[in-house]
Amino acid sequence: MANGLTIGQAAAFVGVTIKTVRHYHRLGLVAEPERDGSGYRRYGSADLLRLVQARTLAAAGVPLAEVGDLLDADPERFAASLDDVHRRLTAQVEDLIARRDTLHRLAQGDRALLPDRACAVLDRLAGLGFGPDYVATQREALVLARALVPEIFDTFLTRLEHSLDDPEFVELTKRGLDAASWNPDDPRIEELASALADRLLADRTLLETPTPSQNRPDASARYGLVNHHGEGQAPSIARLNTLIETNLRAAGIDIPHQ
Repeated sequence: MANGLTIGQAAAFVGVTIKTVRHYHRLGLVAEPERDGSGYRRYGSADLLRLVQARTLAAAGVPLAEVGDLLDADPERFAASLDDVHRRLTAQVEDLIARRDTLHRLAQGDRALLPDRACAVLDRLAGLGFGPDYVATQREALVLARALVPEIFDTFLTRLEHSLDDPEFVELTKRGLDAASWNPDDPRIEELASALADRLLADRTLLETPTPSQNRPDASARYGLVNHHGEGQAPSIARLNTLIETNLRAAGIDIPHQ
């Protein structure tokens, strides 16, 4: 022991592998000790101290490229460098937490693509008795709205939240779902469209579209992809939505034409 430790012994004492010790040597973090008469490098207490310091900093998240400078820094620069490392590690931790939360939400399908407020609206729909197919369609519409017209997404959510607070609108909407089985020429569709438009017009401020969205050259196409999503398989629902839009335009609401 008086002549020092072999690289294997030093690695075992410090708690790293021989490969790690050699890597530290290559990076210049720890100087290679002199060889003894037998040709072996012998590690003394100073070498072990340097190995322990390098291993500790690396384990704490300090990039190996910065470990050497830290080991040779004065106390003031050492403290400042550790503060910088701490900030970077905190940012990494926050990023990892966000990724973990996204993975958790991913287990719930498209909810990974929506903020909590939108998910709460979907939960309310289910709680109000709307079926899973309708909730799924609304989820898809929200995903499309957030991607295609992000500038009106919050307004869109506010309109939905307000509508769900209106028991009459909720019942009319459920009746609209029943209309999927009606003939597109059924006169009840016109009556239902008029009633739904009246409920929407009860608070006209919720129907206002932000100017940036209106000025898009493709505003009509974006609007159609969101507001007419899911109606392709039900001609009566398509007619119902078209009649609602016609009634809103007649009342002075700027609804893009398809």
